[in-house]
Amino acid sequence: MFFYLSKILVFLISPIFWVFFLLIWSFKTKVEGRTKKLFILGLSILYISSNSFFVDELFRWYEPTPTDFDYSKKYTGAIVLGGIGSIDMRLQKINFGHSADRLFQVLPFAYSKNIGAVIFTGGSGSIEYPDHKEAIYVKKYLKSINFPDSSIIIESNSRNTYENALFSKRIVDSINSNGNYLLVTSAYHMPRSIAVFKKAGYKNITPFITNKVSGGRRFTFDHLFIPNPDALYSLQFLIHEWVGFLAYKIKGYA
Repeated sequence: MFFYLSKILVFLISPIFWVFFLLIWSFKTKVEGRTKKLFILGLSILYISSNSFFVDELFRWYEPTPTDFDYSKKYTGAIVLGGIGSIDMRLQKINFGHSADRLFQVLPFAYSKNIGAVIFTGGSGSIEYPDHKEAIYVKKYLKSINFPDSSIIIESNSRNTYENALFSKRIVDSINSNGNYLLVTSAYHMPRSIAVFKKAGYKNITPFITNKVSGGRRFTFDHLFIPNPDALYSLQFLIHEWVGFLAYKIKGYA
C-alpha cells in the first residue's frame, strides 16, 4: 500500500499537475476576478519550475558535494542502486536513462580489481509493469561486454530504496561479508540512500556520488530567464526525492 500511495502523492504535488489544475480552474470558475488570478498563478508556477537557475540552486542546496575519491583504496564491494533505465521487452534489453552513471562510473573501478563484487539492486518500480526487473537486464548487458559473472551479484525483487537496502543487506549477510562497501547512486538520491542503508544495519559504507545535476553557478541570460523544459524535468526528480525522504522518515525507514 505504501508503494502505491507514494506514487500517487508524487503525482499530486507535481508542478505540472498544479499548472493544469489551476488553468482548468481559471476557465471553469464563475467567481468574478478569480479567472485572471488563477491563470497568472498557474503560469507563474510553470515559469518558476522551468527556470534553470532556480532549479539548479535547489539541486546545489540538496546534493552532497563530491570529494576527491581515492581509487587506489580497496573495498569489499559496491552496491549500485537501480532506476537507471527502462526495459524494452520487444528487444529484450535495457535502455539506459539519465541515471545510468550509477553503473558506468563504477565499472572502471570494478575492472581495477579494487572492488570485490558489484551488487546491483533493482527490480521493477513500475505499477504497470511489475515483471520488468531491471537487475536481470543489467546483468545481461554486463555479460554482453564480458564483465565477469563472478564479479556481479544481482538483486531483482526490490521496488524502492528501502527494499534496495533491505534485500541487499540479506545478500551481504548471506556471504558473511562485513567489510567496507561503496554505495553508488545519483547525487540527489544520496541523502535518502545513506540514511536508509544505515538504518538497515550497514556499518561501513562509503558514498560514491554519480550524475550530479548542479554544476558551476551560471549567470547567462538564458540560464537566468528563459524557461527550459529540462529544468522542469529535473525538478520532478527532486520533488520525488523530497517526498520519498519525508515518507521514509514517517515510516521509520530513514
